[in-house]
Parts: sequence; structure tokens; C-alpha cells
Amino acid sequence: MSEVISRTGGPYWAREGTLRDLGPRDFAAGEVTVDEDGTPLTYTVEPGDVEAVIAERFCAYPTLGSMNHVRVIQPGQVLWLTPDPDSPWIPYYGPNDASEGFLQIPYQQAIESAGRAVDAGDVDAVREMWNGTLKGMFLDQETIDAVQKAVDSGDPDQLRQLFS
Repeated sequence: MSEVISRTGGPYWAREGTLRDLGPRDFAAGEVTVDEDGTPLTYTVEPGDVEAVIAERFCAYPTLGSMNHVRVIQPGQVLWLTPDPDSPWIPYYGPNDASEGFLQIPYQQAIESAGRAVDAGDVDAVREMWNGTLKGMFLDQETIDAVQKAVDSGDPDQLRQLFS
């Protein structure tokens, strides 16, 4: 089993254990890209695919939808399978330090809006969503600083990991 964890509880996550592609199967028949060592990097969702079966195909935990900031996977969507441990990541369902009564739906809507902006290459919209909405939802200064640095850099890979 391979899982994504944070050793510090902060915004930097890494995959522990090696992903293995056990091969296409019913409900997980999508295309996989691999690195030079053959380690799976991305998975393209096919019609009829089921998130839990995709994760099972790779012996991966947690579910891949939340790792990719979506509630529901869609055909054609490219899921990344391993976070870059040198780039921050924020959870889809709410900040790790969210207080009781946290408004999860506006948070998720903001994450999804930022993700659409990342996918469209609109860095200014991503910055506006972070600075105008999302930043104020976080309490942990380490997370705020790490995300702010990534947003300010405009690096597409870091922005994708954060929001898309």
C-alpha cells in the first residue's frame, strides 16, 4: 500500500511507498503516464471508471479525488498520483486547522474556482481567489506563507498541486 502523508502535519505532503500499476480492469481502464523509472505519474479517467477502483489499481491511499481537489471524477480528467514534497498542498475538504463550524462549501467552491483558473492558465485569477477568499480561511501561518509563496511565484505545477 502506498499513501500520501505529511510528516509534520503542515502543508508539505509526500507519497510513502511505491505506486504500482496493477493493470487496467473494469472501472479503472484509463491511460497511465509513467516517469523514466516506470513509476505511475498521472491517470486519465475513462467513462465508467470508479475512483476507489482506480486507487486500488495503484495500491494508493487516500482516494485520488480529494488529492486532486474534486468531489467527483469525470471522464477525460487527468489525476496526478503523487504530490511534489517540495511544493505545498492544501486539502480539498477544508484547512487542517479549521475551527468548528467552518463553512466547508464556500471553501470548496473557492478551491474549485482556483482550480479552473489554474487549468485555464489564468494566474491572476488564482492570485485573486487566494488573496481575496481562501487566504482568510486558513489559520496556520506556515501554511499561509507556503501557499502565498507558491501563488506569488505563478509556477503552474505548484498552482496545480494546490488547487487543481
